[in-house]
Amino acid sequence: MTQDELKALVGQAALKYVVPGEIVGVGTGSTVNKFIEALGTMKDRVPGAVSSSNASTERLRALGIRVYDANEVGELAVYIDGADEIDGRGHMVKGGGAALTREKIVAAQSRRFVCIADASKRVEFLGRFPLPVEVIPMATQRIVRQFQALGGHAQVRMKDDQPLVTDNGQHILDVTGLQIRDPLAFESDVNQWPGVVTVGVFAHQKAAVCLLATEGGVQTLEF
Repeated sequence: MTQDELKALVGQAALKYVVPGEIVGVGTGSTVNKFIEALGTMKDRVPGAVSSSNASTERLRALGIRVYDANEVGELAVYIDGADEIDGRGHMVKGGGAALTREKIVAAQSRRFVCIADASKRVEFLGRFPLPVEVIPMATQRIVRQFQALGGHAQVRMKDDQPLVTDNGQHILDVTGLQIRDPLAFESDVNQWPGVVTVGVFAHQKAAVCLLATEGGVQTLEF
């Protein structure tokens, strides 16, 4: 199966975790786009969604699905999103699509995080994928030096020869050279650095379930 077919497979499988009659949290990225397409087939059974990015909001509205501001609603039953990496305990690295801060906010608002990914995203330790960190621009070089002290190499993510600007008006650092063996402690530590909006380690908001697309079908991992 192609990567696109695998993504469609888990996007469809995630529908069974959507609670009819309840607003659903929706993430960002190419795999989530397949879930949004699938969600369109049952849009009459959900009041709407809380979205983690402008891009996902546009896709949802194009299908006629109402998008609520996070402040308009209370706790969500489920948040469905992809991951750049996921380990054996449900800890993830996210932010390849630059939406990590809003993704973490919606995940924290949800009772259950259902991760949808293909088997290539499964890792023993986090850190193989460049770690995204959303930062306030004036703190960029000091945060780069802090990662250097940990053995990491941080670079500003660029788009059209300019620093990429997130939906929140901030920049992204992508950090390589790290092996994150204690994701909870690492997330807590880096989030305290002045100028860090949020780090792309999702350990405090880890996955409860991962639907992993494999050549043999969808594998369900529970944490």
